[in-house]
Amino acid sequence: MKNLVIVESPSKSKTIQKYLGPDYTVVSSKGHIRDLAIKGKDGLGVDVEDSFKPTYEISKDKEDTVKELQSQAKKSDMVYLATDPDREGEAISWHLAQELGLPEDATDRVTFQEITHDAVIDAFKAPRTIDMDLVHSQETRRILDRIIGFKLSKLLHNKIKSKSAGRVQSVALKLIVEREKEIKAFIPKEYWTLDAKFEKDGREFNASLSKINGKKAELNNGEEADTAFKACQGPFEVSNIKLTSKTTAPFKPFITSTLQQEASTKLGFAAKRTMSIAQRLYEGVDIGNGQEGLITYMRTDSTRLSDVYTKAAHERIESEYGKDYIGFVYHAKNDANAQDAHEAIRPTNIANDPEKIKAHLTSEQYRLYKLIYARALASQMAPAKFSGQSITLSRNGYDFSASGSVMTFEGWLKVYGEYYSSKDTLLPELKEGESITAKELKPNQHFTEPPARYTEAKLIHEMEEDGIGRPSTYAMIIDTIQQRGYVELKPSTEKSKTKVFFPTEQGTLTVDKLDEFFSSIINTSYTAGMENELDEIADGKRDEVKTLTQFWQQFTPLLDEAYEKMEKIQPEKVGEQCPECGSDLVYRNGRFGKFISCSNFPKCRYTRRLDGKEKEKPEPTGKMCPKCGSELLKRKSRFGTYFLGCSNFPKCHYMENLEGVEIISKRDRYAKAKAEADAKKGIGTDIKEPAAPKKKAAAKKKTAAKKTTAKKTASKKTTAKKPAAKKTAAKKKPAAKKKAAE
Repeated sequence: MKNLVIVESPSKSKTIQKYLGPDYTVVSSKGHIRDLAIKGKDGLGVDVEDSFKPTYEISKDKEDTVKELQSQAKKSDMVYLATDPDREGEAISWHLAQELGLPEDATDRVTFQEITHDAVIDAFKAPRTIDMDLVHSQETRRILDRIIGFKLSKLLHNKIKSKSAGRVQSVALKLIVEREKEIKAFIPKEYWTLDAKFEKDGREFNASLSKINGKKAELNNGEEADTAFKACQGPFEVSNIKLTSKTTAPFKPFITSTLQQEASTKLGFAAKRTMSIAQRLYEGVDIGNGQEGLITYMRTDSTRLSDVYTKAAHERIESEYGKDYIGFVYHAKNDANAQDAHEAIRPTNIANDPEKIKAHLTSEQYRLYKLIYARALASQMAPAKFSGQSITLSRNGYDFSASGSVMTFEGWLKVYGEYYSSKDTLLPELKEGESITAKELKPNQHFTEPPARYTEAKLIHEMEEDGIGRPSTYAMIIDTIQQRGYVELKPSTEKSKTKVFFPTEQGTLTVDKLDEFFSSIINTSYTAGMENELDEIADGKRDEVKTLTQFWQQFTPLLDEAYEKMEKIQPEKVGEQCPECGSDLVYRNGRFGKFISCSNFPKCRYTRRLDGKEKEKPEPTGKMCPKCGSELLKRKSRFGTYFLGCSNFPKCHYMENLEGVEIISKRDRYAKAKAEADAKKGIGTDIKEPAAPKKKAAAKKKTAAKKTTAKKTASKKTTAKKPAAKKTAAKKKPAAKKKAAE
């Protein structure tokens, strides 16, 4: 083997392999290979007292992957790290280099903004070293999130039974909760409008009262509206006609946040779904001649487009629509070898028209690709032009306004029109001084509306405006606060199709407690300021240890005070006694919602649903287990179906359906597949039975997880392993005990 190339995604590796040819072997790390250990003081995996020195360990599900990568690296003359072109990708490359024993100063890092033949080949012509400033920025973010996630989550679970808290997720939740409080505190205010309908030459048009004696019209009650109504009886005079013209510039090409917003409002895609589809379009789709990346990297906050693309776009616009449709020509400055200079999200090849490749895409891929293609192309087109007309109709000092608008040149809307609402409003031909009588005059009562609840798109826009988090994290943040049961995304009314965020009781309680004790750090300005500091670390302008130290000194006293003063909330009592032990029944929150449970848990495990139905208990069948001889019990699965399971569970995992056909559990299927794979490799077929689910975390099995401590110095240099030491096998260490997800 001559050259080994490591990327993150298996599908991405197939596309790149096609471009590089037989002299390269492209393999996948399948994402991150290691993370902060969950051990040490408070399970942080970070030595706070030693300059926040982190300790890493190989993720349990990546042990085999790392061994395979180490084996392949030993056989290779050169190892290239081609993970994604962002901080996360840079960190993954650094972790790989550490585990594979690659020298830190090796020029083995390659990045590309699009997975196309030319971009990939050009990147391999100019590899670089790993950017440790980017690595330290990502590492600092991870340490901050680990400290806040573990410390706050433990506090909140202990005090109010909330599942988790986070540096960014809690601020996003706070936005939703505060909006709900605004809505509930809102007091509607009455106001009236006076609306008229006119007609001339068979064409109707509407006008509304805009001014009274030259001042802005304000009708605060029915009496004022009735006075205006009576004064406006009779013919109106056309007192002013104003002709206007305006242009509407094209939207900029997509960045991560605007793609998520537009896909939500125009396609109905959740942010998480949008990013998943975009990931596949980026990594490559077979469009008839093998895998090909269809869009540039989708995690970006840059609206820059390459000169190559703009030139191709202008040529296509001229050939398809004519020279008049070409927009402003500009050339972005960029260093020839600057691989980390991000672009906006755009199609990799202008020739890949959505309609031409539609047959090779899924419905969702086609719709999202078409949106990206149209947005990027439209951004290079001329502005749309409109001619407008504003008319003022007056009587007794009351001025009514009517306006009309007509598109005179489509411009960029020729391509993006289906995603943009624009409607012509035509007015009849009128002359100043002309008299015209209202066909209909009607006062209308209104009440001011409270602020609208957040949709996914509006929440993403708000986070972006406030500088909370980064666009690449928005989908995960939104998913997390839903999974934790802090918010619900549902229609605001029965008739509405638009889904908005409603905070749950637990979500509101969580924000209230965080506001009470952590308002100085769980807020938009502090979170946005931290993002700026992380950017400065990435640019080499700030020391990461200083940032972590300042945070720790502010956070620790707040945490100590919260443990001392935050009231521990007891579960709400139902007002009934447990039928099994006589203790009080209480309400609890579970993964499937609220339920009733015994307060004597875990000694008493009585539970029932809120509707009064108890969980079905296993029924004896009289049938014996063919594996261990114990009795089989009839059980109900979480999907509502029935099966027979051994009463000796978890020691025996035998199951069968009601027809007597054995059901092979997922754990047994995995063990069988692993045995077969090991047999093919010559490792052997002896597979130990996996530990029972409840004892899994406490199992004393050894793991090949290798702990590597990253050195933190003022100059931000990390000492790498020496290549002369020839890559060594990872030392055996006890498996880290699993804890709750952050």
